[in-house]
Amino acid sequence: MRAGLVQLNSGDDPAANLPEILGYISAAAAGGATFIATPEVSNIVSSSRSHQRALLKTEAQDETLAALCAQTAALGIWLLVGSLALLSDTPGEARFANRSLLINPEGRVVARYDKIHMFDVDLDGGETYRESAGFAPGRRAVLAKTEIGQIGMTVCYDMRFASLYRALAKAGAEIITAPAAFTVPTGRAHWHVLLRARAIETGAFIIAPAQCGQHVGRKTYGHSLVVNPWGEVIAEAGETPGVTFADIDLNQVKAARARIPSLAHDRAFELPG
Repeated sequence: MRAGLVQLNSGDDPAANLPEILGYISAAAAGGATFIATPEVSNIVSSSRSHQRALLKTEAQDETLAALCAQTAALGIWLLVGSLALLSDTPGEARFANRSLLINPEGRVVARYDKIHMFDVDLDGGETYRESAGFAPGRRAVLAKTEIGQIGMTVCYDMRFASLYRALAKAGAEIITAPAAFTVPTGRAHWHVLLRARAIETGAFIIAPAQCGQHVGRKTYGHSLVVNPWGEVIAEAGETPGVTFADIDLNQVKAARARIPSLAHDRAFELPG
């Protein structure tokens, strides 16, 4: 299977972002990709909650998702929409959803995952993020069992929580997706090592399409990655928008897990008192 990772520099207008997303997906399909993945918040990058409130829609009403479903069906590919910022469809929830969606070649959403771990941090240089103020955290891990493999779904900050990845791998995940909008300081320090560690620990392919460049109010790191089950980077983008390809052989999952069968070696232990 050939994977195509779409790297974006999304702005704060979903309608303006959509043509670029569609163009890169078409380019990825033209390059032979049958599984294509876009970054976190593909439809809008904005730190203004009021601006998002004015533009965002529920999943059922979202024009970006409708267009992506139609394009996926037309191209006959699998599409992982890294995530969309959406109005919540939970009654009484005022915060948004940061939702990753898997679309099959018929153009139907077959799996959806709401990001569990929220990025609430104070970085050097005065950068502050309070994702939980605007987005409601998800509660459920998701494994999509498909004809192209078993796909565990995560989003960005989730990659710092190894227990989620281990749980997905033990449930059968062969591929774990990690779409992101990583900050530049944390990206330089941790992006590669975290993704390689998650691949090594799980014996799975990690597919991590990323946002890149300057957005309104923030800058993202780029460097979309594919890491194989032995922890080797087999594809990496740079710091500008575009498409990066990687060939995925799921036989490598079984081989890596046979060499280091740590998923079967869990033992109960007592916590320090």
